[in-house]
Amino acid sequence: MDVIDFCQQSRVVIVVGKGGVGKTTVATTLGLTAARAGLKVLIVELDGKPNVAERLGHVGELTYEPHEVWSQRASGGSIFARRLTAHDALTDYLSDRGLARILKRLRSSGLLDMVATAIPGLAEVLIMGKIKSLESSKTFDLIVVDAPATGHARTLLTSAKGVIEAARSGPVRTQAEEVVELLTNKKRCQVMLVCLPEELPVTELIGAAFAVEDEAEVTLAPLVVNAMLTVPPALADSASDIVQHSSATLSPKIVAQLEAARVFTTTRAQLAEAQRSRLMEELPLPQLLLPTLSASVTGLRATEMLADALAAAIAEMEVDHDELS
Repeated sequence: MDVIDFCQQSRVVIVVGKGGVGKTTVATTLGLTAARAGLKVLIVELDGKPNVAERLGHVGELTYEPHEVWSQRASGGSIFARRLTAHDALTDYLSDRGLARILKRLRSSGLLDMVATAIPGLAEVLIMGKIKSLESSKTFDLIVVDAPATGHARTLLTSAKGVIEAARSGPVRTQAEEVVELLTNKKRCQVMLVCLPEELPVTELIGAAFAVEDEAEVTLAPLVVNAMLTVPPALADSASDIVQHSSATLSPKIVAQLEAARVFTTTRAQLAEAQRSRLMEELPLPQLLLPTLSASVTGLRATEMLADALAAAIAEMEVDHDELS
C-alpha cells in the first residue's frame, strides 16, 4: 500500500494504548512517516509530557500554539506540534463565542480550570471539539493525536455521547454532536491502537478495542505492535556450532554464556510471536510491526529508524479497495 494513501485514509488519527507500550513513539513515528511523504502534519499532545518534541529532535516543551518541529525541503513535508489541555480548549471555546468578559472573570478568580472539569465529560468534549475545529479548517493534511493512556482515552472518545444524553439543547450539546460526527466518520477520524507483544498488553488491548469500537463507534485503523523482537538468522545455530565452524577459540565457559544468551533471545522472540498471533486471532485487524531498537538509539534518530520500518510495513500491506473508496 502506498504510504500517502495510508496516511490520508482519515484526516485525524488518535493513537491509543496502555501506558508504557510506546504510544507517543508510535504517534511521532506516524507523523514523521507522513511528513516524509510530503504531507503537512500536526501532532497534538494531550498528556502534557515533552516526549513528542524530544522524539523529533526539538528542544523545549510544546506550548498551546503550534510550532514547526520538523521539515524537509525534498518532500515538502513538515510537522507542527502543540499541547492541548481542557484549560486551553475552554479558553478557545469562550473566546470564539464572544465571551471574553466571562473568560477574563474566570481567569482573575482562578475558576477557569474548575469550570473546565466541573461537568462530567465537558473537558473531553472541549478537547475533542478543538480537534474537530482543527480538522475542519483543513490547515493540515493529517492530525495525529497522542491520546492519554487507554482508560482516559476511552473517556475522551465516549464522553460526547454522554453529554448529548444529558444536555437537551444548547451550545455544549451542539459541540458534543459535532464531536460524535467527527468520531463516527472514518474518512475524518480513526483510532490506531498500540500494544507490546506481551500477554497483559495484548489482553488489555483486545478488551479496549471492542469497548471503544462499540461505545464510540469509531473506525479502528491497522494496529501497531511495538518493540517486536526478531531473531537474526545466525542465531538459529547453537553457540558451539557457530564457534566450531569459525576460527575463534573460546573457553567452554564463554561458549556456555553465549548459548544462554542465544536461548534467552530466541525464547523471547518466540513468546512475542505467540502473543502477536493471539492478537491476530482475537482481533482481526491488519498489524504493523515496529522493531525493538537498541537503548543507545534515541531522539530523532530512533524516530527516523522506526519511520523507515513503518513505511516498509505499510508498503507490504494489501490494499483494501473497499476501505479506500
